[in-house]
Amino acid sequence: MHKSVLLNEVIANMNIKEDGIYVDATLGFGGHSSSILKEIKKGFLFAFDQDEEAISSSYERLSKSYDNFLIIKDNFVNMRKRLMEQNVSCVDGILFDLGVSSPQLDEAYRGFSYHNDARLDMRMDRNNKLSAYEVVNDYDEDDLARIIYNYGEEKYAKSIARNIVKYRKNKNIETTLELVDIIKSSMPYKAMRDTHPAKRTFQAIRIEVNDELNVLKSALEQALDLLKVNGRICVITFHSLEDRIVANTFKKYSEVDSNVANLPYIPEEYLPKFKVVGKFTPSKEEISENNRARSAKLRVIERIR
Repeated sequence: MHKSVLLNEVIANMNIKEDGIYVDATLGFGGHSSSILKEIKKGFLFAFDQDEEAISSSYERLSKSYDNFLIIKDNFVNMRKRLMEQNVSCVDGILFDLGVSSPQLDEAYRGFSYHNDARLDMRMDRNNKLSAYEVVNDYDEDDLARIIYNYGEEKYAKSIARNIVKYRKNKNIETTLELVDIIKSSMPYKAMRDTHPAKRTFQAIRIEVNDELNVLKSALEQALDLLKVNGRICVITFHSLEDRIVANTFKKYSEVDSNVANLPYIPEEYLPKFKVVGKFTPSKEEISENNRARSAKLRVIERIR
């Protein structure tokens, strides 16, 4: 069963108004959306997802209790455009939960998991042309090494990329466990003790397949632009690359312009429009109940003018 991470902290920090308009940019299996809908009896929720299975499962679940929501099948990078189509130009709150959902990991055939054997895939939107299969079999050694190092922060990236290319000379790499074996053969034993040896490489390939970091940068800018005064954005991240993008974006918009920061009086137009509310991590209780919460961080920003 999929458990929504940091659910209480999200609801506590979203400043939810009963008649507000909210966006769940990452519907998944509807846990956060369900809790937001409980709070907005006279409001409305727009929820985005690319995954058809998640959409149909969530729609079935949410529609039993609520009718004040619309699910939009699209990547949240198109948030502003799709909301404009609904005549919505500003909202009271936006949530991003950037983790891969448990069902995506648990369903072996989706090819996200390094624990189960399946065809290499990792597409969040299964209509996308690029999958993990193409990345692993078509990218050259330098590109593979760059992706695995930059997106997976994997120090054995060059060795892994070299062995992928070597293996490909005889046959294409078809499955997740084939790739896991190549990764294991590329690392010293001591590097495999603390965490699964394939974790960082799989993360890197998934980010490449779904263009996750560029999509996040663009979507955060749109979200800040859409926010009403007193509205808040909550972002849950699960690895340092995403968290750094969120932290840096929030910092950029909540600090006084350095050109005027030392003036005795700062004109209103130079004051930041946002303030950072804080950073939150899961409780020990949540981590003990849901191991996938252990690396989660929630960052919250509010529009103040």
